[in-house]
Amino acid sequence: MTWQDADLAAYLERLGVPGIVDVHVHFMAPQVLAKVWAYFDSAGPKLGRAWPIHYRTSDEERVETLRSLGVRRFTALSYAHKPGIAPFMNEWLAGFAQRVPDSVPSATFFPEPEAAEYVPAALASGVRIFKAHLQVGEFAADDPLLDPVWAALEEAQVPIVLHAGSGPAPGPHTGPRGVAAVLERFPRLPLVIAHLGMPEVDAFCDLAEQYPNVRLDTTMTFVDFFDAPPPVDPKRLLALQDRIVFGSDFPNIPYPYAHQVEALDRLGLGDDWMRSVLWHNGADLVGPVD
Repeated sequence: MTWQDADLAAYLERLGVPGIVDVHVHFMAPQVLAKVWAYFDSAGPKLGRAWPIHYRTSDEERVETLRSLGVRRFTALSYAHKPGIAPFMNEWLAGFAQRVPDSVPSATFFPEPEAAEYVPAALASGVRIFKAHLQVGEFAADDPLLDPVWAALEEAQVPIVLHAGSGPAPGPHTGPRGVAAVLERFPRLPLVIAHLGMPEVDAFCDLAEQYPNVRLDTTMTFVDFFDAPPPVDPKRLLALQDRIVFGSDFPNIPYPYAHQVEALDRLGLGDDWMRSVLWHNGADLVGPVD
């Protein structure tokens, strides 16, 4: 790990891109974020290592940090972990989107009967991306209660950042099986598989090759924080150049933001691949950047 955040501006200028589109950024209601940070503060025994939050500042300070890093467009992902909480999260996220115009209007859902109503309502209000977390929520992607959600999102062509892989710790419904079952029924669903689907990267790459609207984000992949890189041949990611979007997990990362860019650059997949991942693919996914 050698890059610092101050190094990003010169790197982006050399690439010839106007900045970064980050599809995996978290902003949450204060009481929710406090619980997330408490989890990471105690994650040593759970995950086998300490996990210090690198950007533990206010919402306003973190927005300015992203802008100073050259991040021109970013999501505000929150994820419902139990029934009944998604509408509250979505209301807070709607207010955040109004206050922060360079953020992508974001929302979440949970497998519950009410999702058939509040997801279409969120779409009608202008939400451009959703987040769901199979590990934290302990629900299956192919839960029948999600059928109307997947149908609405497929029809609207609004993407979902889905934590479906079994890293950093497996859950009862993580892995590619349930996701594959969903895609068999909703083949145009615009899924973004978080963290390249680690550790089942090859299986999720298979789905991206089979279904044209499946993408994978780079969040926390190939970074020095982990003992081993994702189990995938980087050449496979080169072949999927138009399906890989940049994600960081900001602010809940235990290293400088620039290190994620450094880790991808070290793969040696070329400047054109980096331009696609850092800028073009994300801009195509979440809309134009002013």
